[in-house]
Amino acid sequence: MDEPDGGVSAVESDALFEAETLDEPEMRAALEAMLLVVDTPATSEQLASALDETSARVDALLRQMSQELTERRSGMDLRFAGDGWRYYTRNDFAPYVERLLLDGARSKLTRAALETLAVIAYRQPVTRSRVSAVRGVNVDGVIRTLIARGLISEAGTDVDSGAVMYRTTELFLERLGLASLGELPDLAPLLPDVDVIDALGDEINSDPRFAKLAGGRADLRDKTNNITVDDD
Repeated sequence: MDEPDGGVSAVESDALFEAETLDEPEMRAALEAMLLVVDTPATSEQLASALDETSARVDALLRQMSQELTERRSGMDLRFAGDGWRYYTRNDFAPYVERLLLDGARSKLTRAALETLAVIAYRQPVTRSRVSAVRGVNVDGVIRTLIARGLISEAGTDVDSGAVMYRTTELFLERLGLASLGELPDLAPLLPDVDVIDALGDEINSDPRFAKLAGGRADLRDKTNNITVDDD
């Protein structure tokens, strides 16, 4: 009988990965990475599940990380808000953040911002997770930019998820020279149908890797070619 060649099979590799326990520095790094990409606050249980760890250990480490950021007056603030954890900018430095965003309002919108704005315009009111479902990427930063420029605003919360919803503003219509949203070009076939967007939104909530969400981006780029914003 032939002796094993010393290699590790795929099954053995998976078993080794599952059995691996992260030390504290690695767990800190993993938590930082996950918290930087979440759209809504993540619970200790969700983070612990992704790390194959106990929620008690994760929660204790998050509190320690939060305290350390506060003690050194970091610009980043790790807070427990609502029912989960998330990174925020520290309030002490809000004037500088606002200045940066408002100064940027004089520049043209990026393609990412135009794509996001198009989805909100056609699907409003809509949550960030639904917009992410169409674009296939995290839109948290883009949403903040559009709010700072006055092109979108909050429009209540979703009944089912409790997530904040967004809509376009009067300034959006003014910039595009439209009297109402009814003057926007027809949705199909340049953007997915509403039912398709809803289905994608459900997928993003169940699959954190966004494995099936990239398909909507090409269609959305076509639509944004018709949207320009004069920031002068």
